[in-house]
Amino acid sequence: MNDLTPFDASNRHPSTDRLAPLLADLGDIPVVTDPTIVRRRSRDFFWYSPILNDQLNDKSADLIVAPRNEADIVRVAAACVRHRVPLTVRAGGTGNYGQAVPLAGGVLLDVTALDTIEWIRPGQIRVGAGAKMNAIDAATRPSGYELRMHPSTKRTATIGGFVAGGSGGIGSITYGGLREPGNILAARIVTMEPEPRIIELRNDAAQKINRAYGTTGIITALEMPLALAQPWIDVVVAFDDFLTAVEFGHTAALSDGIVKKLLAPITWPLPSYFGALKSCCPEGKSILIAMIAERSLGDFRELLGDRGTITLEMPTDEGPGKVPLYEYTWNHTTLQVLKSDRTVTYLQCLYPHDRLLQKVEEMRTMFPDEVLQHLEFIRFNGQLTCSGLPVVRYSDAERLNEIIRLHEAHEVHIANPHVYTVEDGSRYKRVDVDQLGFKHEVDPYGLLNPGKMRSFVAER
Repeated sequence: MNDLTPFDASNRHPSTDRLAPLLADLGDIPVVTDPTIVRRRSRDFFWYSPILNDQLNDKSADLIVAPRNEADIVRVAAACVRHRVPLTVRAGGTGNYGQAVPLAGGVLLDVTALDTIEWIRPGQIRVGAGAKMNAIDAATRPSGYELRMHPSTKRTATIGGFVAGGSGGIGSITYGGLREPGNILAARIVTMEPEPRIIELRNDAAQKINRAYGTTGIITALEMPLALAQPWIDVVVAFDDFLTAVEFGHTAALSDGIVKKLLAPITWPLPSYFGALKSCCPEGKSILIAMIAERSLGDFRELLGDRGTITLEMPTDEGPGKVPLYEYTWNHTTLQVLKSDRTVTYLQCLYPHDRLLQKVEEMRTMFPDEVLQHLEFIRFNGQLTCSGLPVVRYSDAERLNEIIRLHEAHEVHIANPHVYTVEDGSRYKRVDVDQLGFKHEVDPYGLLNPGKMRSFVAER
């Protein structure tokens, strides 16, 4: 294709006369065309949302391409531009908002073979985008380091998907989210141009690919900061009252001398869904899930006093057949409930740091049984606050939107997990200006994950 026509995202799938020459151009690069496999790999965890489930359930790529190295990716990108075939990058597929679901068919680029660790240095690592995060920690721990933060899907998530999905997770109580300066050191990307370029984005420039759903370049490698590795202890504390759990969590979070990686207050009855953990969750009790450095455990116990009862205290174990405690927190809290009750969904909230306890109580009073509270203590813009991931008893989209509106009206900001675009899922309801401008530079025809950045208009 020699004209300069942009890809039209309104076309559901590229035509056969585009796909056939594309396949010919790919040569010996591994390709999967079996419709059953392609459809399965075109999905993520969007079904957390009944709204997204209706919108995305029938979406699929036309083929999977599995590059073996960066050179293969350059070749695939050039071929897709030549034939105006859309491309969506996919790795572990553990996202919740349809980030990796192709809206217009085309190529699903599976980058999981790019898992090489290039180097490990004191406090930092350079690694392929397809490397699993548990494998990264396994490689860095012998030298005394670990990743600063990871999602609750650490054992299946890849580092590239974590950054492209953009957020935070276990560890954000100390280091904030990925958007905080210093939490992404560098990113290497391939552009989507007739002659694809390889670009290194360092320091703040690397934010151009953070939480962009793969729309601003194909990430091939990342440099990430590391923290000193700790022997972590999984702790469950039971409380008579949820607000007491939140108050103690707040006190522990502010105790800078206590080294922690996770503090998550969770209201009853959510712990009743926690499978193998149920023996540590007394009937009717709200709980606080924590990961505390072994050397800080005594101070944590003293700080707790008689406000709650410790029901579990054991070293974090990520071995085969084990369920580490962090897999009951962050987005896994909702997943634990969904295993038994597919009628619920969830929200993602950010509480104001200066009225945190007040706003938690307000939301609890406003939605006592409909919105079941689950908080994660985090650092945000240097301030301690909570991200809320409450489980919502879903009735219909109209009521869900009303719940969102009421949260916003009470200054509890929502990052909507029931939409699939970068802008609409943001707490700011807009795309970052640098990201939008950069997309025009690296993807002028709008072929990278089309439909996910609605502010973008391709060149004509």
